[in-house]
Amino acid sequence: MPLTNMQYDAIMREYDARQARNSRERQNRLQEAYRKIPALKEIDDAIASCSVSQAKKLFDGDQNAMPRFRQQLNEYRSKKKSLLAASGLPDDFFTPSYTCADCRDTGFLNGSRCHCFTQAAIDLVYTQSNIRDVLDIENFSAFSFEYYSDAKINPATGQSSLATAKEAVAKCLDFIKYFDTEFANLYLYGDTGTGKTYLSNCIARELLDSGHSVIYFTAFQLFDILSRGVFDKEANAIAIHKNIFDCDLLIIDDLGTELSNTFTTSQLFLCLNERILRKKSSIISTNLGVSQLADLYSERVLSRIVSNYTLLKLFGDDIRILKRRR
Repeated sequence: MPLTNMQYDAIMREYDARQARNSRERQNRLQEAYRKIPALKEIDDAIASCSVSQAKKLFDGDQNAMPRFRQQLNEYRSKKKSLLAASGLPDDFFTPSYTCADCRDTGFLNGSRCHCFTQAAIDLVYTQSNIRDVLDIENFSAFSFEYYSDAKINPATGQSSLATAKEAVAKCLDFIKYFDTEFANLYLYGDTGTGKTYLSNCIARELLDSGHSVIYFTAFQLFDILSRGVFDKEANAIAIHKNIFDCDLLIIDDLGTELSNTFTTSQLFLCLNERILRKKSSIISTNLGVSQLADLYSERVLSRIVSNYTLLKLFGDDIRILKRRR
């Protein structure tokens, strides 16, 4: 993802802050352990002394210096492990709580940008950091079926609102479970306030937590960015086009609320078709039923969605209104 020097520096400052925080955390834990178990300090001092001693012998040509050092080091580590266990402390007590355990908060993994760096760039370039605040509230841990009625029946399916919601959640969980092995897309539709956006956010939270890149746009935001790249030739907007096609998951929320015209129709088809060709998953949430898609957009858009998306219809009372009443 192309970044300006200023954007790159801003991201790296965040990583520097994380590393400094991790270093302080480890040092605090170390001092706490030394106070609680003085013998640990003696072992660490012995390891330091042994390292210097064996290094000198190695430089003097003693070929057995390294094997002896490794043996002594293993003995010291075993003693430390026993002391920690006896004091009720875990083996990883001195390991910081990394924000990203894969790259250990360096931003790079095996010489390349880590997935957390990619998402940090997405958050910065697309100004999507506010999504994180929403996902702290709207996630599967907070999801509740209490707002879906077991008595309200959809005459088309014979299923209740509650049964329909449970089936939708199960399919969303499968979407997450097999995300890396099976290409899939979701089309969440139904009346206002039935939980479509909430479910999209739940999925986004799970995939972000597992190291995937996620881009979220309302339909209006998506077409605004696409138009700036096409008509205004903004360099940043043009660069964003590539990321829209390449991110692990693209979420288009409230499709159909934007001003529909020939441009939005052509760009929607381009976006959906390109991601399908690249085997990149998308989620669309909308009030539009399948039959309305062709009327508002085109038969080609309808064909791509019907052929490549799992259609999940939610119905029931407006949950936002129910929450306000309660």
